[in-house]
Amino acid sequence: MKAVRESVEGCVDAGVDVLTLFAFSTQNWERPRPEISALMGLLRLYAGKETRAFKKQGVRVKVLGRLDEVDPDTLAAVRQMEDGTTGGDQMQLNLMISYSGRDELVRATQMIAERVQAGEISPSDITDATIEAALFTAGLPDPDLLIRTSGEQRISNFLLWQLAYTEIHTCPVLWPDFDRSHLGHAMDDFRGRNRRFGRVST
Repeated sequence: MKAVRESVEGCVDAGVDVLTLFAFSTQNWERPRPEISALMGLLRLYAGKETRAFKKQGVRVKVLGRLDEVDPDTLAAVRQMEDGTTGGDQMQLNLMISYSGRDELVRATQMIAERVQAGEISPSDITDATIEAALFTAGLPDPDLLIRTSGEQRISNFLLWQLAYTEIHTCPVLWPDFDRSHLGHAMDDFRGRNRRFGRVST
């Protein structure tokens, strides 16, 4: 919770429009039940403690993922956090819960296939925009920067479509130890990048 607080406050101060955090993956459901229960309890505690602070900071919270798999008490807690921060105009905080990038693409493909089957569109009508509209992040810009903590060199099934041209910064510290100094270093690193998006640099 401290790492989230540091990240949110740092991003608000820096003028970031959207911050997305990978809170719980679909693969995490395969962990031991006591660990899952502890993580859900932490999520409920977080929702209860942080909603008022988010509202004061102008942060609106969106919870995205396969939420039908989340237990009723935890789902109610995160929905309360969403409702309690409605109208925040400084930054949107996306919490990805019961999420995986591959699962998101399968879900999007199924939704598009249903539209084709219903005769709403034909296969030749399917474009990047069609797929983007079927993602959990529909309507949001692609991330500019991915910060990967723990020194890992992988994206771990996160936002596979959206990260096509995202800059990646790896940070050696574990997520619970991540603070505003690490966030600032990542932003400084990002500012020095030459982003070409597949094109020749001007």
